[in-house]
Amino acid sequence: MLMSLGQFVWGINTLAYQQLQRQNNYRWAANNRVGQRPSRQFLGPGDDTITLSGWISPELCGDRTSLDQLRLMAEQGTPYVLVDATGTVFGLWVIEGLSETGTIFRIDGKARRIEFTVTLNRVDDDRIDQVGMITSAQDVIV
Repeated sequence: MLMSLGQFVWGINTLAYQQLQRQNNYRWAANNRVGQRPSRQFLGPGDDTITLSGWISPELCGDRTSLDQLRLMAEQGTPYVLVDATGTVFGLWVIEGLSETGTIFRIDGKARRIEFTVTLNRVDDDRIDQVGMITSAQDVIV
């Protein structure tokens, strides 16, 4: 197991990502001043985004249906708890985007190699009432 998003487990048998990129943004309001640089006021944290990318080869490793499972989870519109293999809980996340590209096609039209990118975005952790696959607030350690 590399990571889990709700009940979906990232791994060799499902989807093993080769790259994990995390970007944190912070909100600052700017007030223009005559003859000086704008003054800035910190408003708080902004978007926290994780992008997972990799590829699968259904004949060797990875499962094509795992992408469909993630797509169904995204269509539910509910946040899921993100936990890595060390037990670190990252909070509640939603699937904002999923892209896939098939290459090296077999004679029946199925791709032998599928590259994928999944974009996750963190949501307010205090919205535990909207979590998918969680039965109570005690199930989440934030």
